[in-house]
Amino acid sequence: MPVLAPRFGGGRATAPLLEPVSARLAAEFLGVPVDTVSRCVADVWACTEHLGLRATPAAVEWIAREHLLALVNSAPPSRAD
Repeated sequence: MPVLAPRFGGGRATAPLLEPVSARLAAEFLGVPVDTVSRCVADVWACTEHLGLRATPAAVEWIAREHLLALVNSAPPSRAD
């Protein structure tokens, strides 16, 4: 089977690189479950590498923060009856 998108970034990120990013974002987005934040960070890392870009913790944190902001801001307002 042919490879559609070769990895240029060197493979999957190791947990020590992702844990500090996930911890900082989890502290910033207290209303979002920690496992959702961790999954977002891992997904951003994988997508960055899939696109053939160099995934750095700083870049992944920036993009994941934007995704989490969109998630929080897209929540419907609470109904105050």
